[in-house]
Amino acid sequence: MMQESDKIQEQIVPKYRRNQTETVILVMRVSPDSDPDKNARKADEFIELAKALDYKVADFVTQERHPDRKYNVGSGKAREVAILARDLRATRIIFYDPLSTSQIYNISKLCGEAGASCKVVDRFQLILDIFAERATTHRSKLQVELARLRYELPSAKMLIALSKKEERAGWGGLGDYEDSYEQDIKKRISRIETELSKADLEEEARRLYRHKRGFFMISLAGYTNAGKSTLFNALVDENAESKDMFFTTLIPKTRALEFGKRKILLTDTVGFIEDLPHFLVDAFRSTLEGIYFSDMILLTVDFSEPVEYIRDKLITCHETLWEKGTSNIITVLNKSELVSKKEQKQKLEELEHLVINPVFISAKNKTGLDRLLLEIDRNLPQLIVRTVSLPNTKAGASALSWFYENGIVEEILYGKYMTFEFMATEDVIAKTDDILRRTEEKENEENENF
Repeated sequence: MMQESDKIQEQIVPKYRRNQTETVILVMRVSPDSDPDKNARKADEFIELAKALDYKVADFVTQERHPDRKYNVGSGKAREVAILARDLRATRIIFYDPLSTSQIYNISKLCGEAGASCKVVDRFQLILDIFAERATTHRSKLQVELARLRYELPSAKMLIALSKKEERAGWGGLGDYEDSYEQDIKKRISRIETELSKADLEEEARRLYRHKRGFFMISLAGYTNAGKSTLFNALVDENAESKDMFFTTLIPKTRALEFGKRKILLTDTVGFIEDLPHFLVDAFRSTLEGIYFSDMILLTVDFSEPVEYIRDKLITCHETLWEKGTSNIITVLNKSELVSKKEQKQKLEELEHLVINPVFISAKNKTGLDRLLLEIDRNLPQLIVRTVSLPNTKAGASALSWFYENGIVEEILYGKYMTFEFMATEDVIAKTDDILRRTEEKENEENENF
């Protein structure tokens, strides 16, 4: 049975429920002094976000003005949207700007007065709905729930007050109930954070284990819908979901990338987006940690877009990546087959300060991948070669397995000793003396026992 607190939450901030026939109206207010071109890009992106949930966009309403405290847009425009929702039988009105709980309530009230039956949400809630639908693992579902609760917490008391407004007599309030609802949210947040922290420790342990075994960690990152999943498929010969749609990759996928003598694990990650809600970033912080702690990042860009779009998206990506001081980046200029050589040069010159180690590719046509692999090899930490001799005994065979797990073992020459060339990173090479010492000690113990 649904608790009272859940009923109240559903009235103002409804949980996402899949409905293939949803008809929506998008509302975007722009500041009078804002950039028209940037506004156009944001509008296109707003529509794509709605399409990511198969919503039918019945109308797109815009208004140029400073924000209104009561409705976000002006009162006249708000009433116009309410009537439009009634006439178009819209099931949702989605605002680009973040709405306060009182603004959602006020706009919903106008809709009710106009005879419209619809939910009022903002872009933040829309993104959260997309994440909710794409979450398939227990961990990702917990992350979405955590984001939803953090989104709801700041306005918990206001949410109850507005939901119960008609029931309140005189000057009295709900008092303890408001505090109880807020505390309930905080307890649920705490429980989810505890469970996620355990999952994060397990993930960190896996990451450390892979590093100890000599694997290089490379992450695909970039603005959503830049072609990361297509590139991932091309590099690892995989069939991961790849659609012309925002946030197709919500759960990171990791596969082995084989080329040369290196041991590499490549991870496809969730795409970035401008003005991503802070509560969503915080909830998925552990997912982003996998990017931050990678040995290299392949920052994927849709190079076929207008240079202004590319610039804004690169700024968004770099702001996210530089938060942790990430520096080893290759900028993968995808869809370059759609851009002439002359235009490629012009764009590169205009974006020079944002493009690090650029490589032109076409993930769809699988062109330029050889150049990309060479650039990856050049920028990863160099492998050091050391000649190793192990006794051809039980102790030596045990040590040999360690060398196989932590680096590259060249052809072994067998005799009294097993001699081979061992290639690994500097930190792994530094451990070989200790391995050889322990092997010698085991060998001596075996001889004494014999």
